[in-house]
Amino acid sequence: MAIYITGDTHGEFKRFQNPDFYEQEGLTKQDYLIICGDFGGVWDGSPYEQYELDQLEANPYTTLFVSGNHENFDLLATYPVEPWHGGSVQRIRPSVIHLMRGQVYDIQGKTFFTMGGASSHDIDGGILEPDDPLFSRKLRQLNASGALYRIHHRSWWPEELPSPAEYDTARANLDQHDWNVDYIITHCCPSSLQAELSGGLYQTDALTDFLDEVAQRCRFQCWFFGHYHQNRAFHQKYALLYEQVVQLTPQN
Repeated sequence: MAIYITGDTHGEFKRFQNPDFYEQEGLTKQDYLIICGDFGGVWDGSPYEQYELDQLEANPYTTLFVSGNHENFDLLATYPVEPWHGGSVQRIRPSVIHLMRGQVYDIQGKTFFTMGGASSHDIDGGILEPDDPLFSRKLRQLNASGALYRIHHRSWWPEELPSPAEYDTARANLDQHDWNVDYIITHCCPSSLQAELSGGLYQTDALTDFLDEVAQRCRFQCWFFGHYHQNRAFHQKYALLYEQVVQLTPQN
């Protein structure tokens, strides 16, 4: 059995085709590929998106993902929640599964703590409200200036960051495991590590601060995350992934 991990896909899954992901030969649905957020496959419900999800389902392995900040959380919320491997999930397809926030899963005899979400950094131009009477004018101005912006409930959702209940769930589940898991899967990373990798470019928030708490209190073998569009390793325990697909090699 095998587990592979990669970074943001943003609804683009060509990296999983042969021959790019040749390792999939011989895999089964009991093997897993985990995406560290910004899955992007639940975005607009279009026929093309359904086709892409069907293609993922047709892969020989099971695809797992945590949420990022670029997800349609309104659409994601329409999928029912069910138990899976010791935690709660949303099943997008029989073998395309959303690993929810604050959960601990037992996968192939190893424990995985998951905490998706992140703050969007590409919104210097602000967030537009579609029902604003000046929406069209503001949109034209932002497009003309080349500013980066998002539109509420169209390309940005406040649920990109966890709710208080999700933090409570995370702490309760970690308490049940004595703050000791094998692996951690998130989209963003702890505040201290974010400052190191970005040179202070990105601001901290409630989630990155919570992940700092996890980093300080939790015992773990390795922590995988995405969000920052790089492939880098930090301090022998943290792996930032983007387009790279890596195989998890369990430690004894």
